[in-house]
Amino acid sequence: MSEAPAPGPGSDLDVLRPRLPSPARLVVDERLDRRGVRLLLKRDDLIHPELVGNKWRKLAPNLAAAAGRTVVTFGGAYSNHLRATAAAGRLLRLPTIGVVRGEELSGRPLNPSLARCAADGMRLHFVDRSTYRRKSEPETLAGILRALGAEDAYVVPEGGSNSLAVRGCRALGEELRGHADVVALPCGTGGTLAGLAAGLAPDQRALGIPVLRGGFLTAEIQSLQTAAFGARRGDWSLDERFHFGGYARTTPELEAFAADFEQRHGLPVERLYVAKALYGVVTLAEEGAFAHGTTVAAVITGAPFPPLPAGRSRTPLSVRGTPRLP
Repeated sequence: MSEAPAPGPGSDLDVLRPRLPSPARLVVDERLDRRGVRLLLKRDDLIHPELVGNKWRKLAPNLAAAAGRTVVTFGGAYSNHLRATAAAGRLLRLPTIGVVRGEELSGRPLNPSLARCAADGMRLHFVDRSTYRRKSEPETLAGILRALGAEDAYVVPEGGSNSLAVRGCRALGEELRGHADVVALPCGTGGTLAGLAAGLAPDQRALGIPVLRGGFLTAEIQSLQTAAFGARRGDWSLDERFHFGGYARTTPELEAFAADFEQRHGLPVERLYVAKALYGVVTLAEEGAFAHGTTVAAVITGAPFPPLPAGRSRTPLSVRGTPRLP
């Protein structure tokens, strides 16, 4: 691993070498073309090879705020956010701890996603699902941090979505000003949409495609925007129809769509987020939801999960219980 300075107050995160602004590419897709709709792919997946897309935009301001402290964050067993945080910790030589939903996972072999986190130096701490649901309650969070021996750590919420992250994602909207009428993107915790919508011009609108079931995101996004900007910002809405069963779930139909899109446009399509948003855009176009002459920008927020590089350990640095401190 190459040497990199540890971040501190006012530290420069250029060591991570982001590619900003991310490129945008106009593609011809006959399904949209016959409806008079132009499709622009906003390639946020090319910002950084390991802190992909919206993960860079949300993590960068939080890494600066951590000022060299241990970063504690949260996620499920297949969390893109956990992987990005672990990669940032390795690159910046910053200690990271991932609190993982599901105590039952602690005695099992790590899946490829968590194996990558461990290989990047993240300490994994598994908690039961009831505790995980209450992680934002001050008493529960304090108990988790005590168990980790990390009372002074910098805490980043699940998915990386907080007011700093939302303000960081505003630049995504600003980069798309004048380039599209509608900006569509997949939504997990809603932080990217909350920031993007605030950065768009008044004549643009944002369309979020939630990848989870439940219909709770509208309130979450409004709350995030209020925390970041003081009020709701921008013209945005959600279409809840394209979750394909919920988070980390796909279907043969979605898999066939994603494979076809890859063949049409030479774009590797990440299945859990990006495929669902692209499916939603194509379906909406075919339903006539976009007026003739509309330009839709689809934000490619991530890339397919690559295999663990050869030689990197798959052994977790800690499990539930008393974590092993460095």
